Amino acid sequence: MTIAPPLSVSHLTVAYGERPAVWDVTWNAPTGLTAIVGPNGAGKSTLLKATLGLVPALSGEVRFFGRPLEEVRDRIGYLPQRASVDWDFPATALDVVCMARYPRMRWWGPVPRRHRDAARAALAQVGMEGFAERQIGKLSGGQQQRVFLARALAQDADLVLMDEPFAAVDAATEQAIVTVLRDLVAKGRHVVAVHHDLGTVPDYFSSVLLINARVFASGPVGEAFTNANIGATYGARLALLDQANVRAAEARAS
Repeated sequence: MTIAPPLSVSHLTVAYGERPAVWDVTWNAPTGLTAIVGPNGAGKSTLLKATLGLVPALSGEVRFFGRPLEEVRDRIGYLPQRASVDWDFPATALDVVCMARYPRMRWWGPVPRRHRDAARAALAQVGMEGFAERQIGKLSGGQQQRVFLARALAQDADLVLMDEPFAAVDAATEQAIVTVLRDLVAKGRHVVAVHHDLGTVPDYFSSVLLINARVFASGPVGEAFTNANIGATYGARLALLDQANVRAAEARAS
């Protein structure tokens, strides 16, 4: 029996106005720990958001474990970029992690004890149990990232999508995140993470997707993460945008 990949994208295209951000991407995420890499503006975050329906797609199809997102949403965790979060929101670290448990609770009344306990256990897993009652905006950048990782853990998801989880964190937090991600994979879970540091890709990830609006290479790090593929990915943005803009203009004129 064929097992469906944790994430499957087919002919996905996303544009902001007349500017294509993701162009005809077809890709099956492998099991384990996968990095999405590419230059700034390459569509990495857009690809992740489009799979979750957070930005609209012009065309294409997305499946999680072979099924539409609506049918398996509770199996998918998401860690957004820190810059997209309102850190002034009056919530504690524990409140933020408890949000991951909301789909399993009644929409009224206090958070049940078992869900608060699960949230505290997730905070402990990332070394933040001592900050449970701290307002989220009062934490350092690395601590905030750990809290949002704890939220993803508390959801107990089979697939976790992460947008720049290592951005602007200290070395200790980076290593703590890596340890947690490896533990997830060891338990049979899957992680897809937008990643900006090419130097750590071979150390942290087993598979990689190289993207610059379109897919340039994908597969095990030892096979796909080559100098030739990296050079092609990081050097082709302008030419691809020119080609895509011409094709978009032709489509509008027809």
